[in-house]
Amino acid sequence: MDMLSITLPDGSVREVAPGTTPADIAAAIGPGLAKAALAAKVDGEVRDLARPLEKDSSLAIVTARDEKEALELVRHDYAHVLAEAVQRLFPGTQITFGPATDDGFYYDFAPAPDRGPFTEEDLPVIEEEMRRIIARDEPLIREVWTREQLIDRWTRQGEAFKAEWAAELPEDEELTVYRAGRGEDAWLDMCRGPHLASTGKLDPQAFKLTRVSGAYWRGDQNNPQLSRIYGTGWLNKKQLDAHLVRLEEAAKRDHRKIGQEMDLFHLQSEAHGSVFWHPKGFLIWRQLEAYMRRRLDAAGYVEVKTPQLMDARQWERSGHWGKYRENMFVVPDEIPSTDEDGPVLSGTGDLMALKPMNCPAHVLIFKQGITSYRELPIRLAEFGCCHRNEPHGALHGIMRVRQFTQDDAHIFCREDQLIDEIRAFCDLLDSVYRDLGFDSYAIKLALRPEKRFGSDEMWDKAEQVLRDAVHAAGRDTADYGWEELPGEGAFYAPKLEFHLTDAIGRTWQVGTIQADEVLPERLDASYVGEDGERHRPVMLHRAILGTFERFIGILIEHHAGRFPLWLAPVQAVVATIVSDADDYAKEVVAKLEAAGLRAEADTRNEKINYKVREHSLAHVPYLLVVGKREADERTIALRPLGEGAKQEVIALDALVDRLRLEALPPDLRR
Repeated sequence: MDMLSITLPDGSVREVAPGTTPADIAAAIGPGLAKAALAAKVDGEVRDLARPLEKDSSLAIVTARDEKEALELVRHDYAHVLAEAVQRLFPGTQITFGPATDDGFYYDFAPAPDRGPFTEEDLPVIEEEMRRIIARDEPLIREVWTREQLIDRWTRQGEAFKAEWAAELPEDEELTVYRAGRGEDAWLDMCRGPHLASTGKLDPQAFKLTRVSGAYWRGDQNNPQLSRIYGTGWLNKKQLDAHLVRLEEAAKRDHRKIGQEMDLFHLQSEAHGSVFWHPKGFLIWRQLEAYMRRRLDAAGYVEVKTPQLMDARQWERSGHWGKYRENMFVVPDEIPSTDEDGPVLSGTGDLMALKPMNCPAHVLIFKQGITSYRELPIRLAEFGCCHRNEPHGALHGIMRVRQFTQDDAHIFCREDQLIDEIRAFCDLLDSVYRDLGFDSYAIKLALRPEKRFGSDEMWDKAEQVLRDAVHAAGRDTADYGWEELPGEGAFYAPKLEFHLTDAIGRTWQVGTIQADEVLPERLDASYVGEDGERHRPVMLHRAILGTFERFIGILIEHHAGRFPLWLAPVQAVVATIVSDADDYAKEVVAKLEAAGLRAEADTRNEKINYKVREHSLAHVPYLLVVGKREADERTIALRPLGEGAKQEVIALDALVDRLRLEALPPDLRR
């Protein structure tokens, strides 16, 4: 019998018989590893522990220490246990699909005809049944079936959704089901896996069902509506408790709630997906925009402004029409002809479209006149207003909207300038994030998608230059969470993604830079090289904030509304204790305003404790309390925002000097 050579992470090799499982090898290594084992990574692919090894392979045993893989495994299993629990409690319920998510899992169900959709009142009962299934320690057994067997099984069971999906599976693909338990009472689901060895590997106290919502079969509103049950799942109860605390804190920090308390903005159906900025909210916007403009000016960018409405053929030439058309707002210049795919671009000026991004317009500016290699790099920046027809259900406060403003820029450069330009961008982005209160972020490289423009050689070169630039910037390390993401790039270029970590540990993908040779080719951009010939520039698409709307939402939640003084819409309120101090309060406000601060006087005939509560709710950084004594002595009782903050009495002129320095934006303080 030919033995298999299995290479372990330490480089050692074990010779085993065909049919040996990773579980067998874990047991041979030691009882501790066998007990801790959750799954196996065979040649980089996560598999079941009980799945036999078929050829010479590398093998690593996945345990709870491999948190990323372990969490995905347990969440997938929680989803299956959820589906089994629902079907045991509510016979006649049809199952569809249930994936793991970033912090949990969900499963979509078609309730039995004799009952309505599931509600949150059902969740405690389902949770208890899930715990009973976990306690039974049901083995999870992988089986390979034919497509015909799957169709027959689901049809006989009345599982119309599963039968429909099974009928579309390719015959030449290995099709698997997982059996939970043994005998006639076993529960089955169609799934690629992998799974844990048994339900008993799950912690019965480390999950919680969180909510119920509606969903459509296959995400199509023309299909039957389903009930989606969400849950969160973790490796142990400590992780679950920490997550629930984060959720509670996130609810307190919700930008929609704080935005209302601070009177920053509102949303309404008359402009669904767009933001009505109130004066205080737009003050934050203006401060952020002015700060970014100063940083861009200092970094050698030139600012441009391009049209929002452009001929649709421009989007066709760029490639965006084929990729983004369904998300573009199209305006007919005259009534166009149509076919089954939609409007036909047949004549001059028949369709216009609101721009969903700025890049094609920046190429048109670059193409004006003749550009020499000596002029490169050219860095074109724009705070560009864009529109995307996002699905109704995807909209979320100011975090995801249909009209948004990008802090966009495009750098046109030679290939020999790429490393320096990308490294300079990384340094600028790092400085901006730290100025805005974010000390931690991760960098990920999104690689070529399956559907893309350009040659493999072009993609190889573009991906490598991004790797080299991040290495040159010293940021391809574990400290920056460096990771490569296969298939996640744009259709025209790979990209570096910058993921911020906020005050409660959530991550937000914000900044990006993409190395693009496709768009300059498609839109015929060129420069005159040293040899006198025409050459294509490389186009770096880059953003730091992403969009102003979303970034301000992130800032609100990160700071819980307690903005650093330079960003706060109202920086100080002078509140009187008695009416005798009204004139002094107005004098204090005048001095603060003369020093460049945004200050208001509160001289209402209300008790000081009421004023303190009200302005604390509005997240005003400083409350300056004045009474008759302060007016006589020309002092201020200074109360900073926040629990436990100590009040101090300070002379008026000293206070003005102190706040004037603190209110300077970070770049002007350096």
